[in-house]
Amino acid sequence: MPRFSIIVPSHGVAGRLSQALDSVLAQSFGDLELIPVCDAPDAPAAAVAAAYAERDSRVASVHSPPSAGLSGARNAGIRAANGTYLLFLDGDDVLVPGALALLDARLAETGDVDVLYVEHERTPWWEGEPANPAAPLLAGVPNGAFTPDRAPRLTGVALPAWSAAYRRAFLAERRLSFPDGHFTDLGWGGLTTVAAERIAVLRSVVVRHRLRRQGSRLNLPGPHQRELLDQVELVLERAAGLPGDRARALFEQVFGVVLKTAARPDRMPSGHRAFFRRAARLHRTHRPAGFRMPGGSVGIQHRLLAAGAYTAFRALRGANRVAARAAERLPRPHMPLTRLRYALDLRRPLDANLAVYCAYWGRGYVCNPAAIHAVARDLAPHIRSVFLVEAGQEHTMPQDVEYAVIGSRRYWQVLARAKYLVNNANFAEGVVKRRGSVHVQTQHGTPLKKMGIDQSTYPVVAARTGSFAKLLGRVDRWDFNLSSNRHSTQTWERAFPGSYQTLEYGYPRNDVYYTATAHDVVRARRRLGVPDGRTAVLYAPTHRDHHTGFEPGLDLEAFCEAAGEDVVVLLRAHYFYDRGVGKGSGRVIDVTAHRSAEDVCLAADALITDYSSIMFDYANLDRPIVVYADDWEVYRQTRGVYFDLMAEPPGPIAGTPEELARIFRDGSYLGPESRQLRAAFRTRFCQFDDGLAAERVVRRVFLGRPPQDIPTVIPLAERLPAPAATLVRS
Repeated sequence: MPRFSIIVPSHGVAGRLSQALDSVLAQSFGDLELIPVCDAPDAPAAAVAAAYAERDSRVASVHSPPSAGLSGARNAGIRAANGTYLLFLDGDDVLVPGALALLDARLAETGDVDVLYVEHERTPWWEGEPANPAAPLLAGVPNGAFTPDRAPRLTGVALPAWSAAYRRAFLAERRLSFPDGHFTDLGWGGLTTVAAERIAVLRSVVVRHRLRRQGSRLNLPGPHQRELLDQVELVLERAAGLPGDRARALFEQVFGVVLKTAARPDRMPSGHRAFFRRAARLHRTHRPAGFRMPGGSVGIQHRLLAAGAYTAFRALRGANRVAARAAERLPRPHMPLTRLRYALDLRRPLDANLAVYCAYWGRGYVCNPAAIHAVARDLAPHIRSVFLVEAGQEHTMPQDVEYAVIGSRRYWQVLARAKYLVNNANFAEGVVKRRGSVHVQTQHGTPLKKMGIDQSTYPVVAARTGSFAKLLGRVDRWDFNLSSNRHSTQTWERAFPGSYQTLEYGYPRNDVYYTATAHDVVRARRRLGVPDGRTAVLYAPTHRDHHTGFEPGLDLEAFCEAAGEDVVVLLRAHYFYDRGVGKGSGRVIDVTAHRSAEDVCLAADALITDYSSIMFDYANLDRPIVVYADDWEVYRQTRGVYFDLMAEPPGPIAGTPEELARIFRDGSYLGPESRQLRAAFRTRFCQFDDGLAAERVVRRVFLGRPPQDIPTVIPLAERLPAPAATLVRS
């Protein structure tokens, strides 16, 4: 029997789960079992937990459906636990180093107590000083083990479940479990403290609670706010008969939470009056004898609640809210004429049949937004679409696509009125997220390099990124965020923390890799000027933040000579270096200015890249990929990466021009080792791309279909990529 069982629910925190699990397994005290609780065997967190279970026999995951909520996940962990003491750890929190050793030593001093309360540290998600809110609650209590009567103000309702260790036999004897519904920590804390006979405290931080940027889910508006009173009633009923001091302290602390919610009618779009009336009945029914109303404003609120004086209570708390809302509605100063018109347009009703698209800050009709637009024309013809394009690029727009020039009067007008806004980057800083509008962030690649707020520790990148606060303000506008694989899902969660919903639908721009025909491949090659019978190798290096301009890093003419007489190179620099002019010399064809990266990939027989995200898209074609990594260590130190590409490459790796040429000259880029590496890479990173991504987005976002009506992802083994030119010729 292990000394400790650590139960870790993982719903919605797959991106940070590994840090929580690492913090447990790295403890110096190793007599433990670790129980991650995952939604289902195929959930994002399940793969993370399974990898840990393979490496460490102390890890054994269990499953609990999302519908069971946090309480169901923790109860599933309790049923699976074998430890003498149970600890609960949220999946995005960590145990501090040495925590279990401190717990074991303290329990050796106190003997077997029912509950051992501990301190925890609340760490701001970004900047600010950490706080220890449990310390004042644990101060002044006896030093050894004691009965709850000796510390009546230690009620448990103000402490989260992960701020204590619980004796498993005590929970079983008293048949204690987490109550269903929201605010389960309040119910659990109250029930366990009411039932406990011997408790103790450890005045040391055990858990580091990392605050979510979007705040607690319990603070979000919705009908779940009414469930707070279910937990309150459960605790107060179970506490009937407690000695006077304990009963009064519990009552005061419980209703302190109730009053905070009652003072926020914005958290309950409907039913706030009913909430207040029920809270008033509970206050009158369970108020213990001898309870004295607190002083000051809180005491007034208690009295108004007890009297059921809803109107007076609202008046007391309403003045500040009205002033705050008025301040929010004030227009921004120094607004140019077009922005003033924009402010007026924001007062007009949303156009429910208008969608605005933008790609790469207005580069034109490309990438995921263009792919979604093309399918929406067929599946949602009632939606009128307007593409945003920067001035000077109007000629790049297809003739049958309506557009607006960025910065123009019409640009601001459609942004103000559109219900749907689709972008693969972000809309301008001044764009307002209107109630009822739907913002879709499509992204434009699978992340190898650090993104979003993860860039903050890399000075060169951070300096170019600008204000991270403004970046996160733009993230707050997202309603949906696309992902093409679980790696991306978890990375976006960390890099762009927000309240959006992730759609694991694949990237719409990659649909063409499964829908294109042999004729499409031939046409793409001819459009790019690839000579018949030649092996077209796409060379696509990424942007380097520590360079001031484009540096190819490779003598391409020399490579062609050394690689073989049939090789030609398609050079595609990062889109930062697209100046709209294509050029080529000899066997090198510059396709940087070609509007469609998908056409270029279809035309290529093989890909050479360093660290560009194009490798993840190209892998869908199941064609050879070679990594030319002559400065990997410099890149990973200056830019930061999410995984070691050298350990998990999509194909052979070359560090010098000579090695690169040899890989093509001897044909090893086509060999079995290359195919094996590519297969593993495709399994991980081509997870959801199957040719139906755009259709999924249109049906879910524009047509409002429920998740069960969205086409399921076709298994990788059953997908048929577009044929390579060699197959076309044969």
